[in-house]
Amino acid sequence: MLFLFQIGFCYSQKNKLNAAIDNLKKDDALRHAVWSVCVMNTKKDSAIVEYNSAISVVPASTMKIVTTGAALSILGSNFRFETKIQYDGVFDSINGILKGNLYITGGGDPSLESEFFRDKKDSTSIVEKWALLLKSRGIKKIDGAVIGDASVFEDNLVPTQWIWGDMGNYFGAGACGLTYHDNKYTLLFKSGAAGSKTTINNTIPTIPGMQINNNVTSGGSDDNAFIYGSIYSNYRMAEGTIPANKNNYEVEGSIPDPALFCAQSLEEALKANNITITGKANTVRTLKELSTYTIPAKKTFFTNYSPSLDKIVYWTNLKSLNLYAEHLLKYICYKRTGLGSETEGTMILTNFWKSKGVDVSGFFMNDGCGLARANVITTKTETQILRLMTQDKNYKAFYESLPVAGKSGSMTNLCQGTCAENNMHAKTGYITRARGYAGYVKNKKGELLCFSLLANNYDCTPTQMKVKLEKILVAIAETE
Repeated sequence: MLFLFQIGFCYSQKNKLNAAIDNLKKDDALRHAVWSVCVMNTKKDSAIVEYNSAISVVPASTMKIVTTGAALSILGSNFRFETKIQYDGVFDSINGILKGNLYITGGGDPSLESEFFRDKKDSTSIVEKWALLLKSRGIKKIDGAVIGDASVFEDNLVPTQWIWGDMGNYFGAGACGLTYHDNKYTLLFKSGAAGSKTTINNTIPTIPGMQINNNVTSGGSDDNAFIYGSIYSNYRMAEGTIPANKNNYEVEGSIPDPALFCAQSLEEALKANNITITGKANTVRTLKELSTYTIPAKKTFFTNYSPSLDKIVYWTNLKSLNLYAEHLLKYICYKRTGLGSETEGTMILTNFWKSKGVDVSGFFMNDGCGLARANVITTKTETQILRLMTQDKNYKAFYESLPVAGKSGSMTNLCQGTCAENNMHAKTGYITRARGYAGYVKNKKGELLCFSLLANNYDCTPTQMKVKLEKILVAIAETE
């Protein structure tokens, strides 16, 4: 009798998940939608429960598990990016004169002066520290210019499938070979009565030469302001609304030319330390366009090392940092081909997972972060990747980077008061009409399950869709 009860109990728990799936199938909000779920035991290469698991679905930011998992596996948890401070010409150490240019040679590091690695107790920026180091080497004058070199990555910062409405905003900042300050700035708005025009109090940090055409008005209760602008252009348009009667209301945008801004910032720091510079900050990209650049013989003053990759992946997944994910994809491509290319990078990552035995049919990768709606993947593919990561020596770093239900990141308000709380580790994803979850959870027997749950083109609000999918997430955790 006890044996029969155990069989019946296990069946009822699994049946509860099937019932939750059946309820979602009947939901009017998904009448025009495509949605899919796949659940596996990490010890077995077969699905426990699946629905539409071979259908291609837009993954949104769950795409980051594809990129961060590959980055950890290929590069290793202890990998560190390098940024070199170099020079050409001759350094007269006796008189303290560099007769040549000073180069910030980027190595694809996304973390330079990033808010996620900045010591809040230390107000000295990385470029100020570099300036002090150069001064300590005896440099008093640079008879040349500070040059930002981002040539490890392609000049086109933005993936071809990103839309115009994203590119000028902080979440649409493209990956540059010399990224600085998260490639973003903050506009501080002042708003008045509803319907009135806003003003901009300040821009932090100041981007030299940037022009903002402000058409943002007061109204509504949320941040509905967007910044439009293309890469390398200092002209920006701010449109939309922000809440009324606010002072220093923050809206974040993408820096047009990160390598140039980094060079300008170091130039300013050097001058603040009484180091004379005869030239004007520039970039290798611009010099190439002007046909005034020849590859110099560079010598290195010193090298700046990033935090270890496990820490970078942690923030990538916890905060869903598009910029970081794009850097990882392009850097993997750089290591393989000598140039960080988005198109080549997506092919390399797809083939990497295919070589591991993942079924990549129906998988079309167009960026590393999931912002492009042209990305599609199956829940079977995502679940296979999650299962394979449990066998990788870098699995611990990967697992710990995922938000925890009821506790951290975008999972904080999910599954509270259920057996999934503080148990489920999952990457969430959301863009317009696409929401998803992919990760791990221990069932009631203590077995580790991996799952992917994706939905596109639903007829309800994003919040309502979140509630509907949450029921499936809880049911997955309750399986035996």
